[in-house]
Amino acid sequence: MPAFCRDCLSDSASAGGRCRACGSPRVVGHPKIDTLSIAHIDCDAFYAAIEKRDDPSIADKPVIIGGGKRGVVSTACYIARTYGVKSAMPMFKALALCPHATIVRPRMSKYVEVGREVRRRMHELTPMVEPLSIDEAFLDLSGTELLHGMSPARSLARLAKAIEKDIGISISVGLSGNKFLAKIASDLDKPRGFSVLAPEEAPAFLAPKPVGFIWGIGKASEAKLARDGYVTIADLQRADETDLMRRYGPEGLRLSRLSRGIDVRRVSPDRDAKTVSAETTFETDTGDHHALERILWPLCEKVSGRLKAAAIAGSTVTLKLKTHDFKLRTRAATLSYPTQLANEIFETGRQLLGREIGSARFRLLGIGVSNFVEAENAVRDLIETAVVRTGAREKAIDRLREKFGQDAVVRGISFDNGKR
Repeated sequence: MPAFCRDCLSDSASAGGRCRACGSPRVVGHPKIDTLSIAHIDCDAFYAAIEKRDDPSIADKPVIIGGGKRGVVSTACYIARTYGVKSAMPMFKALALCPHATIVRPRMSKYVEVGREVRRRMHELTPMVEPLSIDEAFLDLSGTELLHGMSPARSLARLAKAIEKDIGISISVGLSGNKFLAKIASDLDKPRGFSVLAPEEAPAFLAPKPVGFIWGIGKASEAKLARDGYVTIADLQRADETDLMRRYGPEGLRLSRLSRGIDVRRVSPDRDAKTVSAETTFETDTGDHHALERILWPLCEKVSGRLKAAAIAGSTVTLKLKTHDFKLRTRAATLSYPTQLANEIFETGRQLLGREIGSARFRLLGIGVSNFVEAENAVRDLIETAVVRTGAREKAIDRLREKFGQDAVVRGISFDNGKR
């Protein structure tokens, strides 16, 4: 069976044993390992890994990235996960499970910076990189063997080693012949994993799994499928494809194909984020206009920072509110020009917010920007004098914060003094 060492890339390794060249136990082997080229890369506990890298004193402690008793968990490190803490879990539940955890407020600007460096390393392997989020992406390494002098599998192993050494975080790699199976493979051996799942072995691997194992099947869909007699993926495999299409339409075709490991989607390097957003859950429900504006401003700064980091601008601003009784409201306004400036995002968001004041108390506030163009095409931001001044001012503030820290410059509305 073809096998190699993930540490020294030596061929003198035996799968399941130690590398005969360097003694490492990190040996990976598979009959198809040198022929597969579609990969899914996922950074391990990304936010928490960065915080542990930057603060060695918490390296061996359970770490939860989030904030406030009424917030949610953004990321939990693997130690915290052993206590049952999961992403998107309410903070009060996470703290009940792991009361001695170290809680760290998110530092999105740092995470964006590290994510961009990881993405740059991916692009050194292949231009066919399809980002899914700040910390994961699909890659198609077809035809890169001559360029790198090694198979895609070995290139990926070398990338993982370089990211760990140079950036200080780890990644897990899933390798297969299509995106669906590569994504599954990357979850099989975390953290610091490297798993291979060939298309021909997929039907047997998938058969005993519940139908909810298929990407895109939520609890409601899983319950509906179970009522119709489809409990395991094997049930879908045995079903006639035409019957599934008749019952569920295009979704039936998708279920039929994915249940057998068939996925014809290509890795698309042009896949862009649809929305850049930020939100927060409050410690106490509030309907106070000034308090909500003070909360809105730093969220606009976060969104602006992410837009600038991605060199994009957007023309639609969307406000998100969740009332005290958990009802969600979204309000949007489309600008006559694209922007990436915090001040303009805030002014639009503030107008949308003003229309909701007095109608309820809120427990969550969020702001997002969509309908993107390249930043250099944001004509109004670049041409109109007033906006040029605003943009120059924001860039100067950005430079001061990079040098002296986020709190070096604070907008007056950020102070909790009840005045404007």
